[in-house]
Amino acid sequence: METLKSTTLVNLMDKIIDHSIEVIDLTQVLNEDTPIISLPDPFVDTNGFEMDQISKYDNNGLFFYWNNISMGEHCGTHFDAPVHWVSGKNHQHVDEIPVKKLIGEACVIDIKEKCEKDPDYCLTITDIEVFEEKHGEISRHSWVLIYTGWAEYNDDHKKFFNVGEDGQPHTPGITVEATKFLANKNILGVGVETVGTDAGIAATFETPFPCHHFMHGANKYGLASLTNLDKLPPKGSILIANPLKIEKGSGSPVRVVALVEK
Repeated sequence: METLKSTTLVNLMDKIIDHSIEVIDLTQVLNEDTPIISLPDPFVDTNGFEMDQISKYDNNGLFFYWNNISMGEHCGTHFDAPVHWVSGKNHQHVDEIPVKKLIGEACVIDIKEKCEKDPDYCLTITDIEVFEEKHGEISRHSWVLIYTGWAEYNDDHKKFFNVGEDGQPHTPGITVEATKFLANKNILGVGVETVGTDAGIAATFETPFPCHHFMHGANKYGLASLTNLDKLPPKGSILIANPLKIEKGSGSPVRVVALVEK
């Protein structure tokens, strides 16, 4: 049995090396221009990314280059632990999450065309049912990724946040009903291309910020500000999310990759 397991892992590595399996980066570049969420008063915003050079082969360090960095836990492409929301306050911090729960199949639901017509569009139970009729049931221990096309605006803050004349951001999300539906499935969590897992106008919903409320209340996770979801098949790829192991952390910037068999 040990030999079989070893062979399986070696074969996987061989396929990555010969490009039979493609490794796709689903992560935004993290820099001082990376968009971060902006909250209305009286709430306090997270810090963005800042870098301070220590040395670069100079008098401060002749042989080495390194920097100090600072940022909020939920900056750029990031991971939301259950304790990020009050409904999940009795669940796990980011350092307490079993590493096997950071790896799962990616189930990618495409609602891009609907979001192009209506930036406030939110994933519905019908969208999920149509996906399952076409591609099979959403797998257990999987990440449900919502492809809206929003990553196209990563470098254009005006379009990315899409703030209207009403002062509200108009970006896609998930309906209250669809969030409850997914929270009751045996999945790891959800991932989105927008700055947070909820719609821009989610504060006005019957249950405000339902994705945060119901998913974290069910001890499930969130991934935000993803990119390159268009390079994934609807099912069959494997997603790996690697947050920093921050003690008592509510989340973390994360490098997210997907393994896709050609």
